[in-house]
Amino acid sequence: MAYNNKPKPDDRSDNVEKLQSMIHHTIENMEAAEESMAYTDSETQRQQIEAKNQRRRESIESFRSEIKDEANANNSQE
Repeated sequence: MAYNNKPKPDDRSDNVEKLQSMIHHTIENMEAAEESMAYTDSETQRQQIEAKNQRRRESIESFRSEIKDEANANNSQE
């Protein structure tokens, strides 16, 4: 029984757009979390929100680094 499963070709043409969208949504989530801190009296929740937003900031930096890598890869292929 022969299988004809071939991997899909590596199409990275829209990675930059996807990464930019991920940055946009992450920033929106950070802003919503900041707003929610105004409605809590729990110090534990505040600390959790601040920790999560810090992780989000780190993710945004990683996304931006990936965008630079993708831009360099796209430029070198041309």
